[in-house]
Amino acid sequence: MSRDICVHTWPCSYYLELEKQWVPGKLSLTSLSLKFMTDKTREILVNFPLSSIIEIKKEASYFIFSSITILEKDHNKHWFSSLQPSRNVVFSIIEHFWREMLLSQSGAAVEESSSPMTKGKELTGLMACTQKRLEDTARVLHHQGEQLDSISRGLDKMESDLDVADRLLTELESPSWWPFSFKLWKMPSETKPKWDASMASSKALGKEGIVIKIPAVISQKTESHVKPGRLTVFVSGLEIHNSDSLLMHRFEREEVDDIKVHTPYEISIRQRFIGKPDIAYRLISAKMPEVIPILEVQFSKKIEFLEDALMLRSTRTSPLAEKGYSVWHADPEETKRSRVGCRIRAGETG
Repeated sequence: MSRDICVHTWPCSYYLELEKQWVPGKLSLTSLSLKFMTDKTREILVNFPLSSIIEIKKEASYFIFSSITILEKDHNKHWFSSLQPSRNVVFSIIEHFWREMLLSQSGAAVEESSSPMTKGKELTGLMACTQKRLEDTARVLHHQGEQLDSISRGLDKMESDLDVADRLLTELESPSWWPFSFKLWKMPSETKPKWDASMASSKALGKEGIVIKIPAVISQKTESHVKPGRLTVFVSGLEIHNSDSLLMHRFEREEVDDIKVHTPYEISIRQRFIGKPDIAYRLISAKMPEVIPILEVQFSKKIEFLEDALMLRSTRTSPLAEKGYSVWHADPEETKRSRVGCRIRAGETG
């Protein structure tokens, strides 16, 4: 399988300068390159790395047709028009991956990415990725431990309140002349402050416990309207902000009904409702491979890998992926067998 994973493909037309005509086909974006293939002959007319791009612009051909122009370092200018679902969607996604590539890679790293990766480098990358995932898992488990402690304190408080209520009921039921009656009108003064302190600590941890924050291209309801923004993963939930850092929506952890992984770079998050529309967001990001393993830990029973991402589940990206290497390659048959085994085990536990 190619290590340069396809992010998205859009129907469009490409302008041939020599023949002075538009050719229909498909524009494909990968994590490292951009290419155009014709519909009729399946010929690849354009194929260049994102690192060679120096400018991406929205322009109009013949002052009528909306187009995207891409200028390379050698001053080759490419025109793409009739973009579906819209020019803004295609422009936003390509620009996002181009900018993230520029921010995360130096020129030397890009050149190094074209050389084959040795087994030692791959194993080192896998070890670094495993260590990072264990750190993320430990952070999430620590927060869950804090939540369990809070629940335990809450149960202790409930038990104390029930004991007080039982004593008060006993007092009310006892005759006023009974010499062994007693009065306990209020609980110990130190119990409530301790509970309030634990709740405040838990809330503070939920707000400040940021696991990871990544830039993303966000769409809601329809894929024809996208906007740049960011996804923030907390130990207590997920937040989606726009490019102005304004909160678009916050998903509490228990409110998330399903997370679908479409590709290593694209996910959708949904919260279901009865009697009103669901809240759903679709996010594409060059940094998404770093987030998916964390979401697997936090939402293990709610995350679903679709067909395009299923064969990539058993492996994870490493820091070398930012240099063009991807270790998201797995045996599809082995992955299918593991899914069947998980379903059988789920049936046994159910």
